[in-house]
Amino acid sequence: MGKMEKMKVMDKVVRELEDLANSETSLLKKIGQIEADNINLGNGLIEKKLPDVYAKIDEALADVTSLQADFTAARDKFVKENKLDEVLPES
Repeated sequence: MGKMEKMKVMDKVVRELEDLANSETSLLKKIGQIEADNINLGNGLIEKKLPDVYAKIDEALADVTSLQADFTAARDKFVKENKLDEVLPES
């Protein structure tokens, strides 16, 4: 795989990680909505189990966000070391 092709794949992975973080953020918002709906409903099962689901997704979001930052830094280093920022790919 050539350096330019590798950079393009790395760019794609950065975008996919961002999409994953956005999806997990959306899940957390949905859980918040379920919790709000359950205020009126008062279902004990939801009250008991939903906080655990929230915590797992929140932890996963933190992990993905950290991975995204680390991978973006690695991608930026690769681009700089290979002087790929001087030659912008044609879109």
